[in-house]
Amino acid sequence: MRPDDVPTVLRLVRELAAYEEAEHEALMTDEQLRTALFGETPALFGHVAEDADGEVAGFALWFLTFSTWRGTHGIHLEDLYVSPGHRGTGLGRELLRTLAQECTDRGFARLEWSVLDWNTPSIDFYRAAGAVPMDGWTVFRLTDDALTRFAAARR
Repeated sequence: MRPDDVPTVLRLVRELAAYEEAEHEALMTDEQLRTALFGETPALFGHVAEDADGEVAGFALWFLTFSTWRGTHGIHLEDLYVSPGHRGTGLGRELLRTLAQECTDRGFARLEWSVLDWNTPSIDFYRAAGAVPMDGWTVFRLTDDALTRFAAARR
């Protein structure tokens, strides 16, 4: 991913949020994405997929995790998205393969992500790649007022 890709990736993030019926939650700005990817200490990494004309048609944004059980890093895929007109062309598969290659090249133990329970097309896509769901695990999240209240309740 290059800095010039940021506006297009931000537009695609908003498309993804609309697809997930969560447009009101997509608050990231161009500056925030640019800083996360290309600032002094990048904590976010990304890849783009281009169509035959060289236009960005999809993206994968990810960050490092660490497995205390395996003793190695892994990749958490925050978002993988291919615009509707380019689905079924292999771009999504190549983005996922790129991340799998990042893991194998770096000696990482895991490539993980979350998917909405209702997103059957994505679940089928991930299963076809050989991914398995982590049954028995539930994702928890603190945000907004709950996050602030919990942090402020320190002794």
